[in-house]
Amino acid sequence: MQERESGIRIRFFPEEDGAFLSALEECGGGKHADLFLRRQALLLSQRPGFDTLLSPSAVRGIKTLDYQLSTVRHVLKHLRGRALLCDEVGLGKTIEAGLIMMEYLLRGLVRRVLVLTPPSLVEQWLEEMYYKFNLDFIAHDHAEFKAHNNPWEQFPRIIASLDTAKRENHKDKVLAVEYDMVIIDEAHHLRNKRTQAYRLVERLKKKYILLLTATPVENSLEELFNLITLLMPGQLETSRSFKLNYIKRGEPLQPKNTEKLKTLVREVMVRNRRSETGAIRSTRHAELIDLALTPAEMGFYRQLTFFVRQHYRIGGGQNGGMNQFALKTLQREVGSSIEAVVPTLSKMAAHENYPREVSAALESMIDRALVIPRRAKAEALLRLLGGIKEKAIIFTVFRETQRFLADLLRREGLHVAELHGGMRRQEKEEQVKLFAKEAAVLVSTETGSEGRNLQFCRVMVNYDLPWNPMRIEQRIGRIHRLEQTKDVFIYNLSAANTVEAYILELLDAKINMFQLVIGELDMILGNLKEKKDFEDLIMDIWSRAQNESDIKQEMAKLGEQLVAAKKHYERVKQLDDNLLGELFPDE
Repeated sequence: MQERESGIRIRFFPEEDGAFLSALEECGGGKHADLFLRRQALLLSQRPGFDTLLSPSAVRGIKTLDYQLSTVRHVLKHLRGRALLCDEVGLGKTIEAGLIMMEYLLRGLVRRVLVLTPPSLVEQWLEEMYYKFNLDFIAHDHAEFKAHNNPWEQFPRIIASLDTAKRENHKDKVLAVEYDMVIIDEAHHLRNKRTQAYRLVERLKKKYILLLTATPVENSLEELFNLITLLMPGQLETSRSFKLNYIKRGEPLQPKNTEKLKTLVREVMVRNRRSETGAIRSTRHAELIDLALTPAEMGFYRQLTFFVRQHYRIGGGQNGGMNQFALKTLQREVGSSIEAVVPTLSKMAAHENYPREVSAALESMIDRALVIPRRAKAEALLRLLGGIKEKAIIFTVFRETQRFLADLLRREGLHVAELHGGMRRQEKEEQVKLFAKEAAVLVSTETGSEGRNLQFCRVMVNYDLPWNPMRIEQRIGRIHRLEQTKDVFIYNLSAANTVEAYILELLDAKINMFQLVIGELDMILGNLKEKKDFEDLIMDIWSRAQNESDIKQEMAKLGEQLVAAKKHYERVKQLDDNLLGELFPDE
């Protein structure tokens, strides 16, 4: 809002344009109706109301669904751009938030936008905003952002982790800026008002704010109070009166005065359900393709694993020690292909600071790798593709594996399209078109496929496996998404006695990962007692193991944690369904 000397309070809400124009007429057209007011009146008179959405024609690669458009209109017209978006996981809260943001941007009502997310989702938000909304945001960890003295003030559209924004060296600068719109993803992290994150968001200068979470309540209705108070202070009265009027004594999850509470919560919350929208119609079918490495391959795998374990325990890059990240990369690469691991071994062998015995061991492994004649996993892939009579996407983590597979499949007479991170954007577009039309297979790295919707294909092969389960989920999400109308088939190549085989067993057998709805995996992993990244947990187990028995025992413990985390998530989901179902019955 702005105050002018005419005394007219100007609200930049298109649904109030008529009231504004009437007020302008009443001022008589004299000196008080200055140039600013005349210009603003002209703009408002030409701008469509929120019944006519502008964003669907401005985005790309998005097939907007009816419930999403209804949500956008409702937030714009009735919630005034301050809303708690609580759709069930997998229904596209990010898309809804992006469309709402675009409506305000296109109408000139928003310029400065701050998106705060968990660290793991920063890159995903960058991709979504760029590829789907054609918006250039800058991330907090971008070199240009870091180089600036006060980037929070300098850049109009920022995506940052909440952890970064609340740090002492950033907090004051973040709080000094006036934002037109703030979007908080995974907003359930703000349920506790005593945290630094909550206090930061509470103090942000913001005109519009969207909080996104599928689970607004976990332990107490007070958590719902805290989130809604961030959006609309006073909406649910004070904390004391809320507990007194709306929570049964001694039962923190049992509401009372339910009808009044429903009315109040409806004024700030939207929740769509899969059962009501019918948005995700297809299902996943996952199949494990077990295979055994050749004796030569397994001998090399064991030699490299012994080397990695030996140096990982004493690593850290100090005093001639080997960098643990490089060692983890070696272990991941050997699980993908000989072609992926040899270049890294060669670079390490050329390292001047390693002791002679280390360089000799590296050179010995290179010599052994170069004479391995067969590729058991590649042979299994060819057999699999021989039985698939439609288009298939083959995913790999590593560029060298991607190159090897593309060349192999072409020699076998297949029409191949490729995607990898080294391509320019136009090249990627051309390859996607090639795959959509003539090509039988697409061989892609994760970085190559970022931002690509490939739902015209429904068969995916995981040639190797990322150690980060969210990367697996992102692969699947390229073809199993809201717009997919056919069942999706996922084939996972699993070489016995490798790290990847253990990861597959954990994720598939323990939590049935490949049948989870998009978005559920992240919530389950967030409930693990161990707060390390999943791939670091795996590497710690693998590097400490003295034998196969150790590996099985430690993996079993991690499996138990995963099962407990999934059960906790299911309890919370049931709780939210029951609670919000009671608050929002079918109308």
